[in-house]
Amino acid sequence: MPGPAACAVTRAAGALPTLGSMYAERASRLDGAVVWTRTVPTAPGPARPVLPDGCMDLLWTDGTLYVAGPDTRAHPPGETPAGADARYDGVRFAPGAAPALLGVPAHELRDRRVELADLWPAARVRALAGLVGGAPDPAAALEDLALRHAADAPQPDPVLRAVARRLDAGATVAAAAEAAGLSARHLHRRSLAAFGYGPKTLARILRLQRALALVRDGVPYAEAALAAGCADQAHLSREVRGLAGTTLGAYTASLSANSETPQPSGSSTTA
Repeated sequence: MPGPAACAVTRAAGALPTLGSMYAERASRLDGAVVWTRTVPTAPGPARPVLPDGCMDLLWTDGTLYVAGPDTRAHPPGETPAGADARYDGVRFAPGAAPALLGVPAHELRDRRVELADLWPAARVRALAGLVGGAPDPAAALEDLALRHAADAPQPDPVLRAVARRLDAGATVAAAAEAAGLSARHLHRRSLAAFGYGPKTLARILRLQRALALVRDGVPYAEAALAAGCADQAHLSREVRGLAGTTLGAYTASLSANSETPQPSGSSTTA
């Protein structure tokens, strides 16, 4: 499974699918990012929560630019005004990458969905929205926007990007801190700005996503739990309930009921 720097679809697949939606993605020209598009037609069926994945998204829907911050819990869909038959375009950033571009510490956006105009000058955002809205491919225009602003913004903290990769590979927080040359206190403080929460929370989220990826591949729960770094199946069950707001059985049943390609955090957040 690719690490968080790749921000691959398997990272986002922990989000339960939404019935009737159509989703496509591609790797971005921006390092570690993914460009995605999702269309949600009117369709019956339960609303599915979006699960934490360690990422942040820049979104375009219904003529408005939004930012989806890092999640620590499952979020219900429908947290932006666009409703059914809506199209959502987004750029999903790897853990630790978005705050430098946005100029906002990640912890200020934790568990939030905000308009970009709340973070940047309104006139600037109106001009950007005009460019994206007038483009034949809003997703490509959104990617261009991100690339332009990333070129002028400070680079993401390379130490914290390395920490995310180590945690995603299963390293302990103590080992990741030691490899980064940081004390536990310094790592926690820098993690708040980069990821939106401390390294222990990021490690839990990445571990959950590793486990769910194995479950989607048909690995038995107990084996998936151990392979992902949980103590046992009961430990994984607690993490699924705590971070995803569901059960392993319900998660697996939802996958069986809907075989569509899963979507990233931002897309399912706004659907």
